[in-house]
Amino acid sequence: MKTKLILASVLIIVSFGLRPLKSNAALNFVFADTVNTKGGKLTTNGVWIAKNVKEINGLKMGPFINLPDGSLLTVDSISSFISKDNGKTWKSYPIFNEPGKFAIRIERALVYTKSGTIILAFANDKEKANWNWQKDIRDSPGAILPTYAVRSLDGGKTWTNLQKLHDDWTGAIRDMIETKDGKVVFTSMMMRHNPGRHAVVTYTSSDDGKNWKRSNIIDLGGVGNHGGVTESTLEQLRDGRLWMLLRTNWGKFWETYSSDNGINWGAYKATDFDASSAPGMLKRLKSGRLVLIWNRYYPQGKTDYPLRGGDNQWSEVPVSNHREELTIKFSEDDGKTWTKPTVFAKTTKKGTQISYPYLLERNPGELWVTTMFGDLRVKLYEKDFINKN
Repeated sequence: MKTKLILASVLIIVSFGLRPLKSNAALNFVFADTVNTKGGKLTTNGVWIAKNVKEINGLKMGPFINLPDGSLLTVDSISSFISKDNGKTWKSYPIFNEPGKFAIRIERALVYTKSGTIILAFANDKEKANWNWQKDIRDSPGAILPTYAVRSLDGGKTWTNLQKLHDDWTGAIRDMIETKDGKVVFTSMMMRHNPGRHAVVTYTSSDDGKNWKRSNIIDLGGVGNHGGVTESTLEQLRDGRLWMLLRTNWGKFWETYSSDNGINWGAYKATDFDASSAPGMLKRLKSGRLVLIWNRYYPQGKTDYPLRGGDNQWSEVPVSNHREELTIKFSEDDGKTWTKPTVFAKTTKKGTQISYPYLLERNPGELWVTTMFGDLRVKLYEKDFINKN
C-alpha cells in the first residue's frame, strides 16, 4: 500500500507537468530585478518594508474581524479580545466553560456573518496526541489534533455551540468566508497515513455555524511530515464558484474549485503562481478586486535557493522554503490576470522569516497585514499598489 501511494504521488506530479526537483534549475521562473531596499524603512524588529507601507506597533497577531461599531476582534489561546482604539488596548472575554481543556492553535480563522454571528474555527492543542514521526515507516500513526468550531451571538463576549468536527491531525486552519447566499466555509486539514502526508478538507454551514458538513478529502498524495497539500486559502468568484489555493511542495500553488459551496472539490491542477512551501492569503476587497499575499519560490531577482526535503521525511521532493519576502498582487477579473507582483516586506536578519500572513481590510482599501512568523504588523493601501502597475 505504501509503495502504491508513493507512486501515485509521483504520477500526480508528472501528470500535471511538474517533476520532482533535483536542483534549483528545475524551475525556470522569470523574476524582476532584486528588491531595492534603499527606498523603504525598517520596522522595530528589523524587517524592511516599502516606503508606502506603515508599521502598526504593538498590534496582536490576528486574525481580525471588523465589528459593526468599528471595534476589532481577535482571539488567543483561550479568550476573545475586543479593541475600540484600533488595537492599542484590548478587553478579554473567555471562550470556554472549561478553559483547562482547550488551547486554540496559533493558526485559526474567524468570520463575522451578515446576520451578526461570529464564528471561530481552530485546532485544539490541548488534545494533541501521538505525534511521533517514525522515519522507518514515514508516518506518525494515530496522530490526533482535532478541528473545532464555536460561535458567538453577542459580538464575541460569550460563546456557544462548541463542536468537535474531526479528531485527525489538523496541521492548520487558515481561512474562512461567508458566501453570497450566507453559507460559511472554512479550510482545515486531515492527516493521511501509510505513508504519512497531509490532506485538505473544508467545512460548510448553512445555519451560521450550528451545523457543519464536511467536504470530500483533497488527498493528492505525497510523503513526509510536510508532504501532501496543506494550509489552503479560499474566496468566492463572481460566478458563484469557490476557488481554493493549496500550499504544496511542488513549486506552485495548486488550485481547486467547488460549485456547491465547498461540499465537493475537483479539477485539481497547478496554478501559474510560483510559491515556496508556505501558505498564502487570498481575499476579496471592497473594490471587488482579489488580493493575494504569499512567499514566492525564490527571492525576487534570484534563481536559486537552498532546498529542503526529497527524503520522504519532510517531503517526497526537494522544495524551497523561502520565507524572507512577502509579495502582493491584485486581480480585477477574478484571477485571470494580475498586477505585477510586488515585494512589500523583506527580512534583513539571517535565519529569520516573515510568513503565514493574515489580512484584514480595516477600511475600504486599507489593508492590515500581520504574520504568524516574523511578527510583521503593517498597513498598506490598495491604491498605492494598483496605481504603480
